[in-house]
Amino acid sequence: MLIAEISALGAAFCWAIGGLISINPIRKLGAFAFNRVRMSIVFVLLAGISFITGSWKDLPNNTLQVLMLSGIIGIFLGDTALFASLQRLGPSRSSVIFAMNAPLTVIFGWVFLEEYLSISTLFGCGLVFIGVVIAILGRRNKDEPLTMDSTQGSISFGIIMGLLGALGQSLGVIIARPIMSEGFDPVTAAAIRVGVSAFFLILLGFFPGPIFKPKVPYNSNLIGMIILSGFLAMGLGMTLLLYGLAHGETGVITTLSAITPVIILPMLWLKTGFCPPLLAWIGALITFIGITVITLVW
Repeated sequence: MLIAEISALGAAFCWAIGGLISINPIRKLGAFAFNRVRMSIVFVLLAGISFITGSWKDLPNNTLQVLMLSGIIGIFLGDTALFASLQRLGPSRSSVIFAMNAPLTVIFGWVFLEEYLSISTLFGCGLVFIGVVIAILGRRNKDEPLTMDSTQGSISFGIIMGLLGALGQSLGVIIARPIMSEGFDPVTAAAIRVGVSAFFLILLGFFPGPIFKPKVPYNSNLIGMIILSGFLAMGLGMTLLLYGLAHGETGVITTLSAITPVIILPMLWLKTGFCPPLLAWIGALITFIGITVITLVW
């Protein structure tokens, strides 16, 4: 059954929509202020679901500690760095840099978890990553207006933040992998990871310095976009990813979830009215072939 792979693709779809929704409030509020509200709201949602289902009752202390560490590295540090990159580079560029979490996770899975990946699986993972890169590098149309996907501020800083976000995501996945492979409830796991991240983000709000404060006052429109983004990307998307990790290989699941930049292409087309160039669609086709190799051969 391909339920794990389908879950990973569902996570990528949720993250693509969430990224497009998030770009406006991130640029208005700043990465820390945006992520603070987002994580707090998502935690309440996930914790409520876990409480209703009662899955939190079977939580060993060692599992709690591992998932908290995974959340600090993967979400508190990783997601905040990703949003800083998104703020400066726009959805397409930041997402392709963040897609580096796929090969990083494959490497970490081999080094730390001793996971074996066949030559065909590695080939498929490589095709997916190459397709993502081609899709983004070939996306820019010179006639396209500079809107939500334009760069703002330091590009090099945005690249560094994107790479740090990818590193945090991959390490967070590797840390959580043994827990999820034992069948632990993905909603409760996501609630723990998000909750510890929200706690540290709230603490940072008490620190002096404009970087930790919102650039503009919160309003109902910004809060609404944050809630929708958080539900899709963190609530639904992260839960799907954790479910996939519980039933599939770490490298395969992470690679499939990294096709978000390709999914963003048609979404940006619908949003802006400009069709991405040929190279973008070639990249999407290569990515589709890579997914086929992974899911049918693996």
